[in-house]
Amino acid sequence: MLGILSAGIAPGLALLCYFYLKDRFGVEPISMVIRTFLFGSLLVFPIMFIQYVLDTENIIHSSLADAFLSTSLLEEFFKWFIVYYTAFLHFHFDEPYDGIVYGASVSLGFATTENILYLVANGLEFALGRALLPVSSHALFGVIMGYYLGKGKFSSSSNFKWLVLSFLIPFLLHGIYDYILISQTNWVYIMLPFMIFLWWLGLRKVKKAHTLSAQYAEMQKAFHSCE
Repeated sequence: MLGILSAGIAPGLALLCYFYLKDRFGVEPISMVIRTFLFGSLLVFPIMFIQYVLDTENIIHSSLADAFLSTSLLEEFFKWFIVYYTAFLHFHFDEPYDGIVYGASVSLGFATTENILYLVANGLEFALGRALLPVSSHALFGVIMGYYLGKGKFSSSSNFKWLVLSFLIPFLLHGIYDYILISQTNWVYIMLPFMIFLWWLGLRKVKKAHTLSAQYAEMQKAFHSCE
């Protein structure tokens, strides 16, 4: 059991540390990061219940609806909701890159609990595949969500547009990911290039968020020097 818990927790914590330590402009309070991680962890259980109801009531009738509604819509909306109300509105969210830290934290909390439950039910032999696919993909969906939240909070205009994109783009990417898994026989041949694209996109957003944070820091410095 200890081995399963270690294998279930390690990928999420490793990825969270990676994105957390990439913050160059004022590292976020560890208490805030832990809090958002735990909220993401607890989110698994109500979502599992809703998905169970949808399944037992036979409400979802196609792979497309299953991927985009039963899974992606539920998971990304509630993750977005938690990031928005526990981090985005908080005063510690004080530069654009913070969105990536908190988006990744909530998503990896969710992915970690989900990963532990899966390994308990199915065995340790799935640990590597789970780390490379579900845990990594959740982290990247969170990074992309956080990038647009950070851009929205510190944008001088079109705040609503960035908030919409912060949900819409992870929702679409997550739906595509799940649709590949549940509808394709040889899904691995499609999933490999999709995951490469997802990593490229996520790391590109990290780089852009660093640029936005640097620009914001310069603006703040100039503003205070004029006071």
